[in-house]
Amino acid sequence: MNNYFVLLLSAAILLWLIFNIKNSRRFNLFDHWLHHQLVKRHDGYSWQVIAFINDPKLMVVWDVLLAGLLLNEERNLTALWVLGTLGFADISGIILKKLIRRQRPLMHSDKEDGYSFPSGHVLGATTMGLIVLQLFAKDLGTGFVIVVVALWAMVIFSRLSLKAHYPSDVLGATSLAIVCFSISQQLFLAI
Repeated sequence: MNNYFVLLLSAAILLWLIFNIKNSRRFNLFDHWLHHQLVKRHDGYSWQVIAFINDPKLMVVWDVLLAGLLLNEERNLTALWVLGTLGFADISGIILKKLIRRQRPLMHSDKEDGYSFPSGHVLGATTMGLIVLQLFAKDLGTGFVIVVVALWAMVIFSRLSLKAHYPSDVLGATSLAIVCFSISQQLFLAI
């Protein structure tokens, strides 16, 4: 029951964000203002490293490596779930980017291209974080959970610090990742 609540809450937040980004000038002005407040200080190099490690294309490599490890342990269905979950999230993110067509914040890096909503880096990092927590948190304990959450938070801070995304892009990516992960998890459990 708790998983359904998280799924519905995440879906509601995502739909609310999409509606307001597309229709509310006041919401977008607030998002611009909040973005400006959050990125007053800019420490580019360290955040560039975090962004590189969590690049959506590289995230696919991490996902394939994880699936390979699972295949090596003869956990074939779990390996397929790992690949399918990130694939589902990535495809959903690409579709949303093309539908929303939100421009990136002013002063974003020339290295950033494409649309802003949702953040592909945060979408991938959130999805992979949820996957590894699902697979390994029970065995590896609280310290592992703290490390995964800290890495995820660093991705969020990197995207904001590099001026690549508005706060709503990050929140939208997190919500979308939770929705995709929850749906994928339910399908996996049904098999």
